[in-house]
Amino acid sequence: MRRGRPLIAIVGRPNVGKSTMFNRMIRSKRAIVEDQPGVTRDRHYADCELNNVPVTLVDTGGFVPDNKESPLARYIRQQAQAAVEECDVVLFVVDARTGPTSEDQDVANYLRKSSKPVLLLVNKTDGRRDAEEMVADFHRFGLGTPFPVSAEHNEGMIEVLEALIPKLPETAPIEEKIEDVPEADRPVRIAIVGRPNVGKSTLVNSLLGEERVISSPIAGTTRDAIDSELEFKGRKFILTDTAGIRRKSTITQRVEGFSVMGALRAAEDADVVVLMIDATEPAVEQDRKIAHLAESKGRGLVIVVNKWDLVKATKKEENFRAGVKWILDWVDWAPMVFVSAHTGEKVSKVLEIALEVFEQQYFRAATPKLNKIVEHVTTEHSLPIIAGKQLKIYYAAQVATAPLAFTMMVNQPKGVPDRYERYVINYLRKVFRLKVPIRVFWRPRPGQKKRAEAAQRFRAREKSKQRAR
Repeated sequence: MRRGRPLIAIVGRPNVGKSTMFNRMIRSKRAIVEDQPGVTRDRHYADCELNNVPVTLVDTGGFVPDNKESPLARYIRQQAQAAVEECDVVLFVVDARTGPTSEDQDVANYLRKSSKPVLLLVNKTDGRRDAEEMVADFHRFGLGTPFPVSAEHNEGMIEVLEALIPKLPETAPIEEKIEDVPEADRPVRIAIVGRPNVGKSTLVNSLLGEERVISSPIAGTTRDAIDSELEFKGRKFILTDTAGIRRKSTITQRVEGFSVMGALRAAEDADVVVLMIDATEPAVEQDRKIAHLAESKGRGLVIVVNKWDLVKATKKEENFRAGVKWILDWVDWAPMVFVSAHTGEKVSKVLEIALEVFEQQYFRAATPKLNKIVEHVTTEHSLPIIAGKQLKIYYAAQVATAPLAFTMMVNQPKGVPDRYERYVINYLRKVFRLKVPIRVFWRPRPGQKKRAEAAQRFRAREKSKQRAR
C-alpha cells in the first residue's frame, strides 16, 4: 500500500526568498519569483526527491502581522498556517541582508508553539564575508543553529539537506509512477481557466470542500497555477486553479504576465479545460480566445457558467446557452453546465461532464461503421470540385486519440474546402455523439502516385504510337 510522502513547508515573512528556495529544491521554476513582496499567495505543492528521499514541498505566502493586514493578508496567512499544521518539517526562511525583524520574531514565536521540527535558513548570504556575524543575530529566535544559505546561487544547501533528512518520518518506498499507471486509471487533469474574478478559486474550493486556495472578490487574487488532488466517484482528478487571463493590453505588471503564462501552460498540460464564464456578464472576445486555445491544442472543453444563482430568476438557460454558443461558435459542440460555485449548486456536474469528455477523447471508432458513415456522406451531400475534378472519398480510418483524428483517403488530398471538412467533422460528431475536438486529414490512397505515374507513361506510349502511324 502506498504511503504519503513527508511534507516540508517553506515559510517566512514576504520577500525573503521562499519561492526561490522552493524552485531550487524541486529543480524547476514552478513558482513565480519576483523581487517584490506578496507574489506567492496560495499553497503551492510539488513532489521531488531530496538525497533520494521522495518528499512533497509546499511553498507558502508570507506571514504578515495582524497590525499590517491588507485585504488579502489574512487569507495568505491562513494558507501558510494550514501548511504548517499539515507538514512534518518546517523550513523557516529569513533574510540575512535585513537582519532579524519583529515580523520574523512573530513567525518564530508561532513556529515554537506549533511543536513542529524547524530548520532556520538565513538566506541571501552569498558573497558576504561577514556571513557568520549576520547569521549569529538569528540565534535569538531559539530555533536551533541557523543555516547560512543562498537559494539563488545554491550555496549551503548540502548542509541543510544533511540536517533535514533525519528529521523526516520514515515512509515506505513509492514504487509506482504516474507514467506506469494505465490510461484508464491515471488522474484526470482539469485546468480551470477564464477571465479574472469569474469564480475559478471558489469553484475549486467548493469541489474540494475546503478553503484550499484563496478566494476573494479582488480580481487577480490567484497568481500561481495551483494543483489540488480530488477523488470523485472512485476516480482521481487533479484540479489546477489558474490566474485570470486578461488581454495583453491590460496586463500592467510582470508578475501578472507570468501568472497568465502559467495559466496558458496549465491549459496546454490538461486533459480537459474548464472555461468559466460569469453569468452576470455576456461572453466576450477574451472567452473566444481561451476556447480557441483549448480547441487548437486538442483538449477537451467544458464551459461552466458560474454565478447562475444571481440571475436565474431573470434569465433562461436556453437563451443564455444560445448567446454563448453564438460567441463561441466554433466550439458549439462543447458541453455547458450552469452552476453556483458559491452555494455549491450543481458543481459536481462539472466533474461528471469533465470525466465524460476525458473518456470520449479516447474513443475508438469501428472501421466498418466509419466507412459506412463515409458512404453515407458521399451519397447524401454533393462532393466538392477540386482542380476540375470531383472529390472522391475511398475509405477512412481512425489514426489517433486525444485529440481524435481520422484520415480520409481521397483522390484530391489538396484543396478540400474548409466548409466541407466542417461538414464531415460535424457528421462524425453527430453519429458518434462526440463532444470533443476532432481532426480530419485528407490523404492520397497508398500507391496513388505510382498509379498516376504509370497512367502517364501509358498515355505517352499511346501518343507515340499514334504519331508513328
